[in-house]
Amino acid sequence: MAKAPLPGRVKTRLAQSLPVDAVTELYRCLLHDTMALASSLGTVEVAIMCPASDVEELTQLARGTMGVVAQKGEGLVAGLTSVFAHFAAPSGQRVVAFNSDSPHLPPSVLWSAFEALTAHDVVVGPTHDGGYYLVGAKAAHPALFEGDDMGTNSALETLLARAREMQLSVGFTDPFYDIDVEGDLTRLAAELRFAPVRAPRTAAWLKHLEQVVPEPPTATGDL
Repeated sequence: MAKAPLPGRVKTRLAQSLPVDAVTELYRCLLHDTMALASSLGTVEVAIMCPASDVEELTQLARGTMGVVAQKGEGLVAGLTSVFAHFAAPSGQRVVAFNSDSPHLPPSVLWSAFEALTAHDVVVGPTHDGGYYLVGAKAAHPALFEGDDMGTNSALETLLARAREMQLSVGFTDPFYDIDVEGDLTRLAAELRFAPVRAPRTAAWLKHLEQVVPEPPTATGDL
C-alpha cells in the first residue's frame, strides 16, 4: 500500500523534525527498498494499491516490475478494504497488505504471514505503539476496518475486537515498528549501519543525513 512520493503528502509526522523535501526523498527511498523486499519473495504476486490520483506516478516508479491498482475511495480504511475486495474476494487466495515504508521487515516475517493464513482467517503484525504494520486475509471483510482508530495507538485493539465480533480467527507475526517519528528513524539508521544491504537506498540516504546534520554537542562544564 503506497502513496506517490509528493511533498506534504507522505511521512507528515517526520516533517515535524525534518525538512519536507528531505522527508519526501526519504519516503522515495523507503518505497524503492520496500518494493525490492516484496519482489524478493519470488513466488508471491506483488502489486501496489494506491489512491487513484497516484497510479500514473507509481506506475512509472514500478517500471513494469509489479501492477499498480487504484483503491476505491480515499484514506487508509478505503485502501485496506480495496486490497482484499480486489485480490482476495474473487478467488479466496491468501493476501497480505503492508506499508510502503517497511524495507526493514525481514522476508521471513512476510512468509510467516502467508503461513499463518493457512490456519487462520486473518493475520496481523502488531507494532510496539499499539498499531499494526501488516494485515492479511483470505476474503474481503469490509467491516473489519471500519471506524476512526486507524493510525492510532488503539488501532490493533479495535481491529481484534472487530475480528472477535465477526468470529474470525486471528494469527500473528512478530511485533515490529513503523517509521513514523524521529525515534523510529534513529532506530532504523542504527540497524542499517550494520546491514545496509537490507535497504540500500534508505541506508545511503540516512548516511548522507548524518553527514549534513551532525549530532548536537554534549554539554560540559563545572558544577
